[in-house]
Parts: sequence; structure tokens; C-alpha cells
Amino acid sequence: MKKLLYLLIALCAIVSCARMGSPDGGWYDEDPPRIMGSYPAEKATNVKGKKMAIYFDEYIKLADATQNVIVSPPQIEMPDIKAAGKKIVIKLQDTLKSNMTYTVDFSDAITDNNEDNPLGNYTYTFSTGEQIDTLEVSGHVIDASNLEPVKGILVGLYDDLADSAFQTKPMLRVARTDGRGRFVIRGVAPGEYRVYALQDADGNYTFSQKSEMLAFSHQTYKPHAEPDTRQDTLWRDSLHIDSIMQVPYIHFYPDDIVLMAFQEVQTARYLLKTERKEPDRIGVYFSYGSEQLPVIRGLNFDADNAFVLETSPKKDTLTYWLRDTLLVNQDTLTFSMEYLMTDTLGQLVSQTDTIEALAKTPYAKRRKALQKEMDEWQKEQDKKKKRDEPYDSIYPVRLLEPKYNAPQAMDPHRVIQIEMPSPLARLDTAAIHLYSKIDSLWYRAPFNFYQRDSMLRQYEVIAEWHPGREYSFEVDSAAFVDIYGLVSGEYKQGIKVKTLDEYASIVIEVSGLDEKNIILQLLDNGDKPVQEAAVGDDGTAQFFYVLPGTYYLRAFVDRNGNGHWDTGNYDEDLQAEDVYYYWRAIDAKAKWDITEQWNLTARPRNQQKPGAITKQQPDKEKKQIKNRNIERASQLGITYVKPNK
Repeated sequence: MKKLLYLLIALCAIVSCARMGSPDGGWYDEDPPRIMGSYPAEKATNVKGKKMAIYFDEYIKLADATQNVIVSPPQIEMPDIKAAGKKIVIKLQDTLKSNMTYTVDFSDAITDNNEDNPLGNYTYTFSTGEQIDTLEVSGHVIDASNLEPVKGILVGLYDDLADSAFQTKPMLRVARTDGRGRFVIRGVAPGEYRVYALQDADGNYTFSQKSEMLAFSHQTYKPHAEPDTRQDTLWRDSLHIDSIMQVPYIHFYPDDIVLMAFQEVQTARYLLKTERKEPDRIGVYFSYGSEQLPVIRGLNFDADNAFVLETSPKKDTLTYWLRDTLLVNQDTLTFSMEYLMTDTLGQLVSQTDTIEALAKTPYAKRRKALQKEMDEWQKEQDKKKKRDEPYDSIYPVRLLEPKYNAPQAMDPHRVIQIEMPSPLARLDTAAIHLYSKIDSLWYRAPFNFYQRDSMLRQYEVIAEWHPGREYSFEVDSAAFVDIYGLVSGEYKQGIKVKTLDEYASIVIEVSGLDEKNIILQLLDNGDKPVQEAAVGDDGTAQFFYVLPGTYYLRAFVDRNGNGHWDTGNYDEDLQAEDVYYYWRAIDAKAKWDITEQWNLTARPRNQQKPGAITKQQPDKEKKQIKNRNIERASQLGITYVKPNK
């Protein structure tokens, strides 16, 4: 009897340990909402009404229908799509087109109300005609300048193959790209199409503004479908595969379209703003530059020879430096400015504005601040005098203070840069010296002193830097004098050029394109160029003096030979210059000579850019509730079995 009692207790313990019950509070719901029906029915034909409803087995949520739900054909008047309890109500505002398949693509915007389980890639379909069109077209949209996936851009089909259709007709069928830049256009009828992408700023589904990012191609596509099979992996648990099955499905083509999106140069010219943040200069900002500079006529001052003009390289930003300190001290300068602007017809016309340039800090306030500074200085000198300490009897002269970029540790291919705080009236190159130390003795080293192209206040010192050698860069006082008479002081900087043993060299053997003027860029882990090299006639590009680190490669075809990447233009039928990325990182180490072979076209361009430097990452998938249930069961020491819903 006693043995039987022990046996019963042990049996109860075993059953208790292996129970498949629910913990306090119950399990998380891990099932997405299920569709119970719709009106009109899914894939209904001959639909005439513009109101639809989709019914679910539980309360649901719809995330940002305006951005996440796409109706095709596109609706010029925004449809009203809302979640209401256990249903979604769709109200189309546009007149329905006859004999047309309509799709309402919800993507993963539908979730249950409690746990946010996504329904996932759901598309509601109906037709106003006798049949449902079921073909699909898919692919990717990437930024032509850097191969980044373009998220949220519209992709549309045209059965009108004329170039003008993109600017005169709304898209026939549309989809929107996800975080990977991928799109799927559903409900497509048999036929021949061209595919475009558009960041539709005004919601008219046509390319109507130069500010809209776009992608186009002259290639045409004939959608079709074929039976195919794919592998479906069944998992026994999170670590072990149970089996791999061959699953038949319908494969829709084309599924590999790659569109290169770009934004045209914004050539419309208009005045953005004028400002006088500092009393000695007036900033004038345009949306686009022009070789014809504005004409300034002073209204409360004489503008003749009043300015030193500093322009940006594109001449869209102009800085008018005031020569005369009397004008600098004048709080308000009023003048007329005649300049070119773009009219409503897109033509450049003359425009004259009256400008009041008001100093941000009034002269009286600036003078008061200066007087306060001088008084404090005088008090400090008086204290020193009473303590019988050395003191200054004259207020120190304000010096011109150039910004020197002369590092103590110099790369052999770098230059010394000097930026002046204000335009110069005079400079003395004889007061600039570079010395080289050879066998413990100092010798004069040759160098060239240049003003940077189109940069009024920036200069460069270019020298032949010998690896491992010491230099001394010295500037005498009064080498620079600005337009206000301020004089620079002395400057001295010791420089040690790094040895060759501190660098790597990289040689890239390029193939895959029969193009000239290919330029390679060595990139850091922020996708920014650190060096640039042209591909030579032998098909190689070389990078020297590469510091140890991890690098990436980008190439572009410099069609016009201007040395930089250029965007496209739709009216001129001009694509952006082709860009390519090397698909993996390059690890450079000191003393290493690295040679890599790169076939630019070996991979589709949407698969080229390394994930480590891709900023636009795929959309995060919604958290799977099942994992939370398994984790909770494990903490409770019980086995979780999914309950029947």
C-alpha cells in the first residue's frame, strides 16, 4: 500500500512537470487577424459600387492608410480607408473605370488590436469588368547617386509607350517601394508597358515638378507567369530543420527590374534671402547660380567700390564684404538689387528689389561691449601697477587671425590650408617659409602658394613632402593684411611627415565596362570619399598613402569628363551617370600592398552596396508573439503548445 502511494505521488509530479497549461494571465495571442469575408467578395467581377468592406475575426488596427495603403489604378481624389472595429471600410472617390481590375494593397498595415500581429502583404482585388487581371511586375528602385534603396517612392506602369505620357497622363497601375526599395505592382493585364518611378509631390501621378525624384527607362516589359517551385524549410524548433519541401507556385515575370532614381538640377532661379549676420558683410542667397551677377545701387550710401565680392563655386551664394568701416558701423544699408530670376514660363527675366540690410547687432551695442572690454582690461592693468607687476600702458592691437590647417603629423599627399577671416588687401609670399631638416641641418624647402579656385579667402601651400622627414612651416608677422587694415602675427608649426611603413597601397583592376573616364572613390565607413583615382588605360586605379582601416569602393562613369558625378534630365533623355559599388569591404593594414579585381557589372546594382554602409535599412518586421510565448513557458518550467484559436 505504501509503495502504491509513493508511485501515485511520483506520477503526479511527472504530469505536473510536463503540463501544457496556461500561466496566470494566459498566453499571448500569436495569430494575425483572419479575413472572414468581404463585400463585394474578394476577386468579384462586374463591381459597380465605390464602397467596400472587409470583415475580420477580431478587432483590428490600420496603420497610416494614407502612406501604407496603395489603390491601383491610382486615385486622383484621396480614397477614404478606415478601420472600424472588426472591419475595414473603403470608400473610393474617383469614378470607377470600366473593365478594370482594382487592387487595394495593404502591405503589412493591418494588425490585430491587442498584440500587433501583422496580417502581412494582403491585397484586396475586384474588377469592374468580366475578368480579374492577375499578372504582377516587381523589382527595385535605388538612388542613382549612391545605390541606396529608395523607400516610399511610387512605381507605375504605362501602356502608352510615348515619352510624353509620363508628363501628361497619370500612371495606369502603381505600387510603393518598401525599406529595401522593392516594389510589386499587382493586377496587371497582359500587354506591353514602360515602368517609371516618381516621388509624387503634388499627388497627380505624373512628372510635373523638377523637384520630384524620378526614374525612367526606355525598356518595355511584357508581363507573364510560369509555374515554378521553391524550397520551403520546415523547422522542428528554432535550431533544427525538420524537412525541406519543394513547393509549386506561380512565378510572375518580370521580377528583376532595377530603376535608377535621380533628382534633376533645380535650375529655377529666385532670391531665397538676404541677411547681415555680421556688420561687415551682406549675404545674398539664390536658389540657383548665374554668371550674370546682380547690380547693386546704394540708396542711403554710395555703392561704387563699396564691396569686395565673394562668390560660391556655383555663384548661388554671394557675400558682399563692406570695404569702409564707416559703412560697417552703419546699422541699416538700403539698396536696390537688379538680378535675373525665373518667371512662370521658365524664362530668366530681370527683377529689381529694394533691400534693407539691417545689422544683427546695432553699432551702439557693439561699441558698448567694446568699451566694457577695454574698461575691464584697464582695471586689470591698474591692479598690476599697484602690485608693482609688469603692465601694459596701451590697449593691445587687434590682430588678423588666419586659420592654419598644418598638422604636426602630415600625410605625404596632403597640403597646408589657410583660411582668412576676411578678404585680404595685401599678402607677402616672401614672408612665408618652409624649412626641411636633413642630417640635423635645416634647409629651405620649395613650395607653391595658391589661392584656391574661386575661393576668395582660402589658400594652399603645396610642397613635395618626403616621407619620414621633419619640416618647419613659418609665417612672419604682417604677412597678411586684410581690407580693414588688420595685420597677421607670427606663426610657426613643426611638421613630421609619416613614413611609408605607416600606409597601405591599394590597386584595383577594373573590368566589366567598355567605358572611358571611369573614376574610383575610396570610401570610409560613412560612405564618404577619402581618396579618388581615375582608371588608366591599363584598366587599373591606384590608391597610395592609405591609412590602416576598413574601406569601401564606389565607381562612376564620368561621361562628360568634368571630374564629378552628374545627375540626369528627363526632357533631355539623359540618365544620371552610372554608379557602381564594390560588394565587400577592403581591410588595409600598414605595409600591405593590396590588389583587388572588380568586375563592375558582375552583380545587379541593387545587390552591390555593402550593408555596412547602406543607410536605408529594410523595414523591421513586427515582433513574433510566438517567441514571447515560448520564452514565457520556459521561465515557468512548462512546455508551450500553440492553442487552437
